[in-house]
Amino acid sequence: MNEHQFPDNFLASLADEPGFNSISFTHAHQFNEAPTSIRVNPFKPSAVKTDQQVPWCGNGYYLDTRPSFTFDPLFHAGCYYVQEASSMFIGHIYNMIKQADTPLKVLDLCAAPGGKSTLLNSAMDENDLLVANEIIKTRVPVLTDNLNRWGTPNTVVSNNDPKDFSRLKGFFDIILVDAPCSGSGMFRKDPAAINEWSAANVNLCHQRQERILADIYPALKEGGYLIYSTCSYSRQENEDILDWLCNEFGFESVAIPINKDWGIVETESEERKAHGYRFYPGNIKGEGLFAACLKKTGTSDAFLSFKNDSQQKLNSKEMDQVKSYINEPSDFYFFKHNEDWLTINRQHKESLNMLQRSLYLKKSGIRIGKLAGHDLIPDHELALSIIINKDTVLQTPVNKDQAIQYLRRENVGLDTTNKGWSLMTYENHPLGWAKLLPNRINNYYPKELRILSQLPKQ
Repeated sequence: MNEHQFPDNFLASLADEPGFNSISFTHAHQFNEAPTSIRVNPFKPSAVKTDQQVPWCGNGYYLDTRPSFTFDPLFHAGCYYVQEASSMFIGHIYNMIKQADTPLKVLDLCAAPGGKSTLLNSAMDENDLLVANEIIKTRVPVLTDNLNRWGTPNTVVSNNDPKDFSRLKGFFDIILVDAPCSGSGMFRKDPAAINEWSAANVNLCHQRQERILADIYPALKEGGYLIYSTCSYSRQENEDILDWLCNEFGFESVAIPINKDWGIVETESEERKAHGYRFYPGNIKGEGLFAACLKKTGTSDAFLSFKNDSQQKLNSKEMDQVKSYINEPSDFYFFKHNEDWLTINRQHKESLNMLQRSLYLKKSGIRIGKLAGHDLIPDHELALSIIINKDTVLQTPVNKDQAIQYLRRENVGLDTTNKGWSLMTYENHPLGWAKLLPNRINNYYPKELRILSQLPKQ
């Protein structure tokens, strides 16, 4: 990328920013390819290849070369997520502010495709609850799929406008707003963003960011934390937003400890000296990012818990049958939606009731499946979950070629005398379900997830 290919006045707009070096920045865009990085799933340990660690993320790794992730069964099993390294810093912020032994309710407001949701979820324990919301309806399925792969039961996916969360006053302990922005931090990774950038768009994004933050403010409890991030370098979308939050709502800036060797530039907002953290290609091995953390000090309406006394009347024999598929079933609350059985950690039962009353939910915990007589028709979510009781189900191991056949939803060439529903596993990690019959195998991998592309020629 030549210097003149940046938008007009773009470099000039950054010239006075602390830590910005136009020579190293331009060189990184012109000569350095965007690095490839993954983040491993701590709940699904695997033999996935890892090279150099991302300095600010214990589960993050740079890869020396970019493999074909589509044709890696471990990717489909949810053993890792392909994520840009700079954005993993959000997990570092979360680890710095979370309180030990205190159950947290966390909202990722603009969550699709799910990188930051799975990042936050990796740092949470079963007592914490993650609500991953996506405003744009068409982006909800990919968010749901990625959280299904991650496999944890303490997650809820919603499809709501930020203003809808004002019904949940003081509900969340931590809210992440990875705000829609002008996208200059993605110039190297997505050159098309260059053509879309303009000063007018920066101002438009600034106004949108203020509106989103004002809408979500009531849902954050007093003393709670707001993590704010963009993939923009523009001060109007970053430090100026911090000043606005401090002036308008009385937020206090929170300093996040960083290692100077990481190459992250710590900045301050002009008026309130709020701490921000900038990532510049050329300084760090990653793309552009701005991130900050603020604490809510202003008074707000406290969250009023809602106890739902009208519990579902569930057939105890059916419930016992369903419970047999879950490890430690006494730790979980079981419920039905239409004919589907679902489960979530027992301690999140009342929170789920409140969310169901206030939001449009697309995923709640783990979908187990439907009962048909004495048989369970198991759901794909159950296969990928970390709570499935594998002792109660048949497992059929496959090699890599067979795994790709399965993930294509093709006929899998296997010799087996087993019959019935079976988990198809690769290196002991479930990929999904198949039904083994005397003369064939019915492949139940979801049609919408199947691999359609061809394996690249070596």
